[in-house]
This record gives sequence, C-alpha cells and structure tokens, in this order.
Amino acid sequence: MTTKSLRDVMPDTRSQVIGTYRAPSPMRARLATIGRGLAMALVFLVIVLPLLWIFSAAFKHYVDIYQLRVAFTPTLDNFIEIMREPFRVQDKLLNSLIVSCSTVAITLPIATASAYSFSRFRLFAHKSLMVAVLATQFLPPVVIVLPFFLMFRDLGMYDTRIALIVVQTAMVMPFAIWMIKGFIDQIPIDIEESALIDGATRLQVLYQMIMPIAFPGIVTAGIFCFILSWNDFIIAVILTSEDAVTLPVAMGLFNREEGDLWQLLSATGILIMLPMFLFASFMQRYLIRGTTAGAVR
Repeated sequence: MTTKSLRDVMPDTRSQVIGTYRAPSPMRARLATIGRGLAMALVFLVIVLPLLWIFSAAFKHYVDIYQLRVAFTPTLDNFIEIMREPFRVQDKLLNSLIVSCSTVAITLPIATASAYSFSRFRLFAHKSLMVAVLATQFLPPVVIVLPFFLMFRDLGMYDTRIALIVVQTAMVMPFAIWMIKGFIDQIPIDIEESALIDGATRLQVLYQMIMPIAFPGIVTAGIFCFILSWNDFIIAVILTSEDAVTLPVAMGLFNREEGDLWQLLSATGILIMLPMFLFASFMQRYLIRGTTAGAVR
C-alpha cells in the first residue's frame, strides 16, 4: 500500500488563488487614480486653501484684499498696525499665553491625581462619580459660564485673568481626568504593589512610578487642554471686556466704518495659529506616542 504525501492529497490552493486573481483593468486603475486626485483636491480646497488665503491676506494692502490676483506687493504694515492703538494685539497675546499655560499647569497635577484615584480605588458611588465627571462635558459652555459671570461680577473679579483660569480649568478638567485615567488603567498594578511592600507611600508611587510611565498620556492630555483653552471664545467673550481680552476675542475688534479689516484679521489669525503649530511640532512625538498608547488596551 502506497502512502500519499500531504502535498498529493491536499489541493494546491496557491495555484488556485493565483489562477483566480485578475489584474485590474486599465479603466479601473484610471478611475482609481482620478478618484484619489479628486479626494486630494477636495482636501486642498477645504483645509489648505483657506490657510493659504489667510497667510497671503496678512501681507496684502487693503486695496489688494478685494482683488482676485495672485501677484501682489507684500507688506508688514498689517503686523505693525495690530500692535498699535487701539488694537494692541501683543497684550491679548500675553493674556492668552498666561491663561492657557496656567490652565494646563493647574489641570495636569489635579487631573493626574484624580485619574489615579479613579483607576486604583473603588470609591463610594464610583461609577456615579465617573458619570458625573463625564456628564459635565455634555453641557454647553454658555450655560456653565453665566453663573460664573454673576459670581465674578459680585466679587470684583470680572475681566481678570484669574477668572478665565478658574473657569477654563473647570471646563478642561473632566476631559483631562478621563484621558489620563485611560493611560493609568493600562499600567500593571504589580509594580505598585512591589513598591508599597518596600515601604513607598501612595504619593511616591504616583509621582515616581506612575507619572513617568504615563508621561506620554499626560503630555497628550496637556496638549489638548492647551488647545481648548487657547481657542476658547465663548468663555472669554463673556468674562472679559478690556483688560483680560484674549486673542480669539480680539478678532472682533477689527471692524470700522468701511467694513471688516480682513488684512488685520488675517495677521491676527497667523498670531493665533503660529504658537499652536510650533507647540504641536515640538510635542509631536509625545502626541503620537500618547494617542497610540491610549488606543491599545
């Protein structure tokens, strides 16, 4: 009796697969190329073209704004004008930097400690507390800021940086807690138990072991908190009037009898976008590591 090998018994699936494969027709390949080109053109029109228009308008004279021509004589007068009275954009830029950086500096330590508590301890009404923290993100900012407006007005804190920092910290704190908690949940608890057995306290475990491991996630949360604070308009426009006005609110100042001053608006828009581009470029590696780690469980 002859013994058949496995190769003789099993069909040659590779040859079947190769035999059934058909190369795409030239027409289908051409349609795919056209589809990709149209998609790239759509992305360019929606995202890139407005940025190019803002960038070019910032260096145009007032008369060139309303003329549809590519070639123009660039000027820096727009950036000089927005630094003078009555605009003084540099003061608004300083307000935005102080408020955003202070918001992140206050939010991250508190959010990290809160996230660690929610991740490692089973508190009273644990799930209800987590839902309550998350539910605050579902409320429109204008609903939350109105009681703060009345309180700060009565306390004499209206139109101050402290008022903006307090409210914006309250707005971004729930987001930071939930985001950082997701990273801490992925850290094995065994390393903490070993440190606790060796005599380390909870604070030592948190600041010497958990925070270094979860550092990409904490930085990622800080980046998003900074972006939310930097781009805020609703809170700033309600709680400020003159001294603590931030850059997004300052965009509404460029209006005169002749209409909107688009060249000054564009120059201010570059000042708003430039710090975010620089900040995102500098923190890009932490942002990629943080978002990737948070996606894997």
